[in-house]
Amino acid sequence: QVQLVESGGGAVQPGGSLSLSCAASGFTLPDYNIGWFRQAPGKEREGVSLLSSADNKHYADSVKGRFTISRDNAKNTVYLQMNSLKPEDTAVYYCAADLPPYGWWLPNKYDYWGQGTQVTVSS
Repeated sequence: QVQLVESGGGAVQPGGSLSLSCAASGFTLPDYNIGWFRQAPGKEREGVSLLSSADNKHYADSVKGRFTISRDNAKNTVYLQMNSLKPEDTAVYYCAADLPPYGWWLPNKYDYWGQGTQVTVSS
């Protein structure tokens, strides 16, 4: 059974850091594109960072230079390191797995989703 489980969310002050994890089971991560998405109250789900099966990394302009996506194949886990957090980063963060044909920044094209983890940035 395919499953994605996010962890690492929490509350942090502006300028702080969090590291999110997305542990996969039932499939091998390198075979998929993996996306981190987020959804704030009243807003649409948006792409934050993508890691392709070829290990290419992509970031939304809003997080470029602050967030870093990475993968540990031995642990079948993808990470999102978030630094210099801002209040506008507050959202539920989801990881998702995508088989070809790839959806890239289109969340409705992804095949599997985790349950989400809350990130709150506030003073």
